[in-house]
Amino acid sequence: MNIEEGLRARLDFLMMAMKKESEYLQQTDGRLFSGHLTTENLQNIIADQTLAERLEAFIGRFGRLQDMLGDKFLPALLTALAEPKASALENLDRAEKLGLIESTNKWLEIRKLRNQMVHEYIDDLEVLRDALNAGHDFVLTLLATTDRLIERWQKVSSQL
Repeated sequence: MNIEEGLRARLDFLMMAMKKESEYLQQTDGRLFSGHLTTENLQNIIADQTLAERLEAFIGRFGRLQDMLGDKFLPALLTALAEPKASALENLDRAEKLGLIESTNKWLEIRKLRNQMVHEYIDDLEVLRDALNAGHDFVLTLLATTDRLIERWQKVSSQL
């Protein structure tokens, strides 16, 4: 397999960035969640500047990792694997068949949640609570996906 040097460098860079972001997300998730958030917990977090910043860090790290995995690394990895260029949905379907992601449907759900948390400021505390709890529930999926993608890239790049 012959991979263009620019693509290889991009995948190596993204791999290192994903490792760091997944570590940061895991740390923030552990500091923010001790079980699921209640509306009362969320009110206390928002009222405390330090905890509010931690909340913002969780949302940002969740969004960045999801974006790096699905929009940057996965398409580049599929190119390195000589998969044909395709739409984002077709890439997800192919990634599921290759065992790179658990499920296309789950990935779309994570993407929708990421967009909700990152782009839509949520004024309703119950809606925000539910979104954050769903994000917390998906952290392990993002971490496992990160590990699978990195493992596949390391296997491919070691054969070059």
